[in-house]
Amino acid sequence: MGSLLVTDTFAPLPPLAEQADRLVALGIPGMPAAAILEEAARVGPADGGLLVVHPSLIPPSRLAANLVREGMPGFVVEDMTDVDEFAPADGVVVPESAVYVVRGLDRGDEFVDRTPDESVPVIVGRGRTPLTLAEGIHWVLQQPEVLERNRCFMTAGSRLVRQNGTRDARVPAVWISNGTGRDGRDRRDAAKVGWCWAGNRHTWLGIASAAGRRD
Repeated sequence: MGSLLVTDTFAPLPPLAEQADRLVALGIPGMPAAAILEEAARVGPADGGLLVVHPSLIPPSRLAANLVREGMPGFVVEDMTDVDEFAPADGVVVPESAVYVVRGLDRGDEFVDRTPDESVPVIVGRGRTPLTLAEGIHWVLQQPEVLERNRCFMTAGSRLVRQNGTRDARVPAVWISNGTGRDGRDRRDAAKVGWCWAGNRHTWLGIASAAGRRD
């Protein structure tokens, strides 16, 4: 499949200890502050890695409000009341530890205007893994500049399996609200957790991925 076309131009992520401090400063619920700091120390240094609190402890629905942008809290779209039911997609292995590290992040700009169904096999074929929604939210929490108007991303590492065993066609995404429709004008420019169809193309959404995870 060839090597990954890296399109990101962001500064390196802060050291894990600084990321832990930021989560504590934000008052991220789910784990006591001391536990977050202790877990960050346990996983040790990881240059360029992202510190993620397991979604079983702090689900996306609660984490999204911390995505403050332009002075406004982030939000989940109204028609995604089942956002916390999305789980790692087939082939996506997330460590079971309370805190883990994701390395080699890429926003996936090269996959803009390509569907998740088309893009994920390419990502996997390169030995990479699509980001989960929780990981994508943590990335924006630590590095808000990765969320740019017309350059946002889908998190195809999270999918929903219905009770009948079939896979839901929605793919979670993180982007910037235009303040239209049910979002409301007062939410214009806020960070938004929503979804797109797995077979649809979007000119403003890449497919975010990582080189791997470790606990």
